[in-house]
Amino acid sequence: MRFDLGDLTLDVRAAAAADVPLLMSFIRSMAEFENLDLTATEGDLRDALFGKHPAAQALLASVGDKPAAYVVYFPTFATMTGRRGLWLDDIYVRPEYRGKGIAKALLTYLADLAVREGCGRFEWIVLDWNRNAIELYEGLGATVFDEWRLCRLTGESLENLARQRPDVEKGTQP
Repeated sequence: MRFDLGDLTLDVRAAAAADVPLLMSFIRSMAEFENLDLTATEGDLRDALFGKHPAAQALLASVGDKPAAYVVYFPTFATMTGRRGLWLDDIYVRPEYRGKGIAKALLTYLADLAVREGCGRFEWIVLDWNRNAIELYEGLGATVFDEWRLCRLTGESLENLARQRPDVEKGTQP
């Protein structure tokens, strides 16, 4: 698809397995910008996005032949609405393309996708220090919750909790 953003034309397409190195370069840049630990490998990404059971979808946006941005998203479900939702895991615009409407164009595309798929919610998280992103999201009508806190288990903590499963036959599903 193509978006006319006034001063530039943005081409957006679904990522393919051949794009994994480009996606990883975007992910590395985002991890550096947000001071996040990156443990994913190209193999992890290839399996998760393009394997037998894809966990998410990715879009790549370019200006001319220059990669400008990417998004990764996936479906969710909310019991409170009884409907599916759309979760935006990553959105990243390269610094030289920020402030040109690219993030807004990608968010409007995903909002339209959520509406077309009957989603009750379109959600994501934002770091509390990223004022530019927060202002963009609020300007688009998003609610940024102060009272909700993200909880996460990883690595040893995740494994420790899993070992506490009380049933006799571990590995069986209810």
